[in-house]
Amino acid sequence: MTTIEICMKIVAAFWDILLESSVFILFGFFVAGLLKGYIPNDFIEKHLGGRRKAGIFKASLFGIPIPLCSCGVIPAAAGLRQQKAGKGAVTSFMISTPETGMDSIAVTYALLDPVMTLARPLAAFFTAMVTGLLVNVFDRDQSQQTQQAPPGPGATPSFVATTGRQSACGCKEAGCLSHARKPVTGIWSKLQQGMAFSFGNLLGDIGPWLFFGIGLAALITVFVSPSFIHSYLGSGIVPMLVMIAIATPLYVCATASTPIAAALALKGLSPGAALVFLLAGPATNVATLTVVARLLGRKAAVIYVSSIVVCSLVLGMAVNWLYVVLGLSVADWVHTEHHHVHGFLYTIAAVVLLLLIARPWAVRQYRRMMAVCVS
Repeated sequence: MTTIEICMKIVAAFWDILLESSVFILFGFFVAGLLKGYIPNDFIEKHLGGRRKAGIFKASLFGIPIPLCSCGVIPAAAGLRQQKAGKGAVTSFMISTPETGMDSIAVTYALLDPVMTLARPLAAFFTAMVTGLLVNVFDRDQSQQTQQAPPGPGATPSFVATTGRQSACGCKEAGCLSHARKPVTGIWSKLQQGMAFSFGNLLGDIGPWLFFGIGLAALITVFVSPSFIHSYLGSGIVPMLVMIAIATPLYVCATASTPIAAALALKGLSPGAALVFLLAGPATNVATLTVVARLLGRKAAVIYVSSIVVCSLVLGMAVNWLYVVLGLSVADWVHTEHHHVHGFLYTIAAVVLLLLIARPWAVRQYRRMMAVCVS
């Protein structure tokens, strides 16, 4: 096979994955925009104060649909801490928020199956709840005074809004949160603001990583054989440990991690190992762990990592058992779903998604060109 033929196969696999997921991605971002537009910025802070178990439950639940990546959640967590939210509630919010969201749930349904679509947010909620409770038990707050957030990547919203500091994943945290904007009134104005955030800032932040995820999934589709997965990443706990080792230091958002997990699952990776990657990847990376240690303390950071690892492994084994009991297979489901020909709507959605993701880059290039012309 020539180099040109290999490249054509990679492009074809990329386009096929994009076609399959684009409609659901756009729908997920639309729902994320609705959440952003109609849920007040201070809604979450009002419900997560103190060390009560109710605060941990609400933090775990509220984080599931909230459209923030693992870097965007950092200043939000700092804001919660300033509002005297307990360590347990803040920790729960920092886990459930990046592990899932309306966009990633929609993409999970598009690329995997209904069981994983349901298991993913439930697993994120369970992990967040367990970790928050463990932090409350083993790392209690020493005082009820407001704790100032550290500068740098974990800066408070006001600090970020002032500096526009860019986080480790490339997104401007002020853009992710929009705390500095004045409250908007009116149904239409709120809708406009929500859509501007979702299809502007949020898609601009996640878009390059989504491309990375789809591109890596295309490479896996072309180069990784099912025999390799079965030989080196068979069933049991070993592939889950491998996924933990790969995902923990890596930055990959919930949406971008989905096509990677789907491609591996199609090659024979167990559903449990795929779930481990979907949980550990978005919630753990070097930048997040550093900020957790500075914002909540080293003990909380150790509990944070340990709980995510243990919960991911336990939930991964539970999901494997569930698939066996139900007699289901991710690969069989996806192959069955892929037998249909993608219609005109899928093509339009893919082109629209490409244009939306390319728009910030095109605007930057245009401004750079205009600046050169003026000078």
